[in-house]
Amino acid sequence: MRAIAGVVQAHRTVEGGGFVVRRPFPTASLDHIDPFLLLDEMGPVEYGPGEAVGAPEHPHRGFETVTYLLHGAMEHRDSSGGVGTITPGGVQWMTAGSGVVHSELPPASMLKLGGKMHGFQLWVNLPAAKKMIAPRYQGFDAEEIVAHTLANGGVMKVVAGEVAGVRGKVNTTSPVTYAHIEFAAGDQVIWAPQEGHTALVHVFGGEVEVNGE
Repeated sequence: MRAIAGVVQAHRTVEGGGFVVRRPFPTASLDHIDPFLLLDEMGPVEYGPGEAVGAPEHPHRGFETVTYLLHGAMEHRDSSGGVGTITPGGVQWMTAGSGVVHSELPPASMLKLGGKMHGFQLWVNLPAAKKMIAPRYQGFDAEEIVAHTLANGGVMKVVAGEVAGVRGKVNTTSPVTYAHIEFAAGDQVIWAPQEGHTALVHVFGGEVEVNGE
C-alpha cells in the first residue's frame, strides 16, 4: 500500500476567454507528478444568456489535453481536422504531438440561453521520443464511456486504462488511467497503480478516505 505523498488545495485563476478555474497543480510544492503537467476544474458556474465563455484559438505542442465534462457543452476544432462537441459525461482526448492550434468554445445554444458549466482539463506530457508524433483527436460521448455500478450504488466511469477490471475506450499514447468515481456511502474501489507510476486523486465534492487517511 502506497503512502500519501501530500495533499494540496486548488488555487483560483482565470483562463481562456475569462473563465475561472480551480487549479491544484502545477505549484511549487508539487514537483513529483510526471507525466501530469496541469489540472484545471472549470466551474461549477451558472452562466446567464450571452455570458458563456471558452478558449479561442491557441497552440499546443508536445503533450496531450484531456477534457471531461459534468455539465454544459464545449465545441472543439483544431488545425489537424479534429472536430467534436463535448457534452455531459463525454471526453475529448487530444494529442498535440508535433503541434496543433485548437479552440474550445461554448456552442451557440449555450451562448444564447446560458446554463451550468462544470468540467475538468488535464494535461499529460508526452515522452521525449513521442513529442513530435502526428496530432490526434479522440472524442467519446457519455454512452460510450464504460460505467460500473459499485456495491452500494455509486458509479465508476473509466475513461482510459483499467480500474478493478473495468477498461476504458480511449487509446492513450502513454500508459494513463483516468476514472471518474461517484461514491455512495460505504463504497470502495481497490486499485493498485503500477510500480513507478504517479497516482493522483482529485476530490471535488464530499470526503473520501484513501489508504486509511
